[in-house]
Amino acid sequence: MTLHNGLRVLSLYEGFFSGGARALHTTVVAGLHTLGRQHHSVLSIHDEVRREATLQRMVDDERYRTLRAAGVRVMSLGRSTDGDHDPRTFTPAEMTAAARHAAGAHVVLSLKEQPLRLVNQPGFPDRPVVACLHRSDPEHQGSALGDLLTAADSGRLAAVICCAEATRDAYQAAGVPAHLLRVIPNGINLARFRPVSGARRLSLRGVHGIPAGAAVVTYAARYDAMKNPGLFVESARLFLERDATAQVLMCGAGMSATNADLVADLERSFGDRPDLLDRVHLLGVRRDMELVYAASDVVALTSAFGEAAPLCLIEGAMCGAVPVTTPVGDSARIVEGIGFVTGFSPAEIAATWAEAAARRSELGDALVAARPRFSHVRMLSAYSAVVDRASRGAGLQVARV
Repeated sequence: MTLHNGLRVLSLYEGFFSGGARALHTTVVAGLHTLGRQHHSVLSIHDEVRREATLQRMVDDERYRTLRAAGVRVMSLGRSTDGDHDPRTFTPAEMTAAARHAAGAHVVLSLKEQPLRLVNQPGFPDRPVVACLHRSDPEHQGSALGDLLTAADSGRLAAVICCAEATRDAYQAAGVPAHLLRVIPNGINLARFRPVSGARRLSLRGVHGIPAGAAVVTYAARYDAMKNPGLFVESARLFLERDATAQVLMCGAGMSATNADLVADLERSFGDRPDLLDRVHLLGVRRDMELVYAASDVVALTSAFGEAAPLCLIEGAMCGAVPVTTPVGDSARIVEGIGFVTGFSPAEIAATWAEAAARRSELGDALVAARPRFSHVRMLSAYSAVVDRASRGAGLQVARV
């Protein structure tokens, strides 16, 4: 059994649904809890969330299961986005439950700024709050930016962790005090995300009927305007036209035939070439992305805005896929020396995918050499230090529950 010291930390989630920010924060919480120096728990505002044309339940979520497997207690206020709730207000029962959970913590972590509307309620206990930000577009976060600034003005915020320099710069420009902002680059579990043997790679390709020598581009994203799936689909059409054996894998929430918007995108780009569409594989939400990446030659990102330090680029690269990205957030820094940055032209993107696939072996040594800078061990140490400083600044007075 893991032993913990007296420092207790409560993370607030808006909900459990597919996305890089939740995957990253879950890695942090599970990792720090397992290390034993801090005792972590999680409170989710929503029990189920409808996003990307999918109702995603907390108990079915991979991140929920990861936390539970690590021994982290996970609670919920029980909300559903399908319910009749005003997102800006909380019932007395919800506030009582939230206050009880927060009263037992020394430090509160907020996954992104949205849960701060709960923290700012009069009945929420006075605890130092560390907000963890994972985007670079505060202007697109609606009232959540105001909640972040309110928490800063009230003195509740002890620190703001930014996963990218682009995040820090954007939120400083939006009015967050510079002294609160800390940059901790994203890291991943390198034991999970790693290349596989040649035989294993062939076997993984065989599962999807992919020829051994085919160039494979993988897109791991939720169906959202920020991710620019329409641009990806247009680029995929050109990529598949130029290579008669190439394949495209689309993974993530909404990347399935049940999503009418994606089906419409595919029809617009491939309506006259159903033979090309046969080489587009819609895989939806996957719990084995490390294997999908290991079977791929390229991991692609076509986002238009909002990105900070996209995990798909890091995870794919550490599994041996060459990252190719549009110039958003810190993406160019992430792929420097190991991948490619494109503009927003489908023709340029398709041509760069082809080049990246052709140069995968050439870039293999660079991908291996880059592994240490993406280790989650470094990231966990930095998060732990920020939490420790926040607790020391507030003292260790806490209600026992």
